[in-house]
Amino acid sequence: MPFKPRLGQNFLNDAQAVQRIAASLGDLNGRTVVEIGPGAGVITAALVARAAHVLAVELDPDLAAHLRVEFSQNNLTVYQQDVLMFDFAAASSQAGQPLLVFGNLPYYITSQILLKLAASHAALERCVLMVQREVADRITAQPGTRDYGLLSVTVQLYGPATNLFTLPPAAFSPPPDVHSTVFRWRFAPRFAELGVEEKTFLPFVRKVFAQKRKTLSNNLRAAGFTPTLIASALTHSSIDSHARAEQLPIETLAALWHALQST
Repeated sequence: MPFKPRLGQNFLNDAQAVQRIAASLGDLNGRTVVEIGPGAGVITAALVARAAHVLAVELDPDLAAHLRVEFSQNNLTVYQQDVLMFDFAAASSQAGQPLLVFGNLPYYITSQILLKLAASHAALERCVLMVQREVADRITAQPGTRDYGLLSVTVQLYGPATNLFTLPPAAFSPPPDVHSTVFRWRFAPRFAELGVEEKTFLPFVRKVFAQKRKTLSNNLRAAGFTPTLIASALTHSSIDSHARAEQLPIETLAALWHALQST
């Protein structure tokens, strides 16, 4: 199939990788799977063979038409649309079950798709996603490591994410300039467990990670908190006054949020 660079298209051509990806979603018997960006349909074929129903969401009208011709199975539905506009809640309601998701995410829109999936978490059970290796490392990073930051915390607040395997550029046609990592994201939001409100805690997290080179105290001051309040909250949360946000686990960030609300 001809590819369109502006859409970030790189088609997987590694048959072994296709089978590993399909297996990574787990048992698909009786399940509905949403595939984001199916492209030429290489992974679609493996999903259709395993799942009760596959919903293929493809932006490219030529590829969407190709998929409709290529697959005659009645357990495949092709949606020619932007995945950011796709209604996961409606699809889950129609399926009568939480959805499983696979996506080979275009590099230029990865973060927006991750946020869309997070916002749709009530309709989803788990995802297996392929992204640029450096992005996957940031998503799954742990506190105190170089890659840990806003993306790590945002994704992990909605459930655990684990890197599975990495593919070289040669596994794709045309080969991209980067390696690609497949990771699994299981949806199990932590807001209730942490006692924080999603609509206020997420903006707070963005503020504490606003300037990575600055200390937590400096970022909080830039966000409008007074030095006295910051000092009191850090002491209450047992956080060093010189700490940076990337050193703190999610639980500690939640404790700081609570301290700032109650102090």
